[in-house]
Amino acid sequence: MSRRRLSPDELDLWSRVARSAQRMDNRDYFAPKGPAPKPPLPRDTARSEPVSRFSLGEAAPRKSETWSPPATTSEQLRNQPVKMDAKAFQRLKRGKLVPEARIDLHGMTLDRAHPALIRFILTSHSRGLRLVLVITGKGTREDPYDPAPRRRGVLKSQVPQWLRMPPLAPLILQVSEAHIRHGGAGAYYVYLKRGSAS
Repeated sequence: MSRRRLSPDELDLWSRVARSAQRMDNRDYFAPKGPAPKPPLPRDTARSEPVSRFSLGEAAPRKSETWSPPATTSEQLRNQPVKMDAKAFQRLKRGKLVPEARIDLHGMTLDRAHPALIRFILTSHSRGLRLVLVITGKGTREDPYDPAPRRRGVLKSQVPQWLRMPPLAPLILQVSEAHIRHGGAGAYYVYLKRGSAS
């Protein structure tokens, strides 16, 4: 492929542009443009905590560096006040009360599990049942070699929240983690109120 020769007009134009160009110094090119940055303002001393007086040789009190993680779903349920009969609650915790109905949400997605749970609780309450079992599963086990953090037991943490929200909250007296014979940490006892939903 042969190169095209420039026409006399193009050569004349190029020579005029080349004559008007000025040599640029590299230091000017890399220098920051605009006004110089302002120095940082002094720290606002009014917002800092006042230093209490102490005598020479006295140790300053250390700030606590302990961090407590948020309470797990099991701990939150354990710390809830008992609203049902205390003796019945003790029998429930020991696994002595047998659930009258159960639903297994294990393996369901959130969008399938939520309506299924609502339907189950409403139906159980309308039938006059008192104790039902909701099986959620414990969640997938963590792989120690997996670098990505994964949320474990989505249903296990979500179901108690759903039970505290309308339309289910007015029907429920107590929610508790199940005894080991009924699923342990992977299931919940739901103790329903008596009477009609109103």
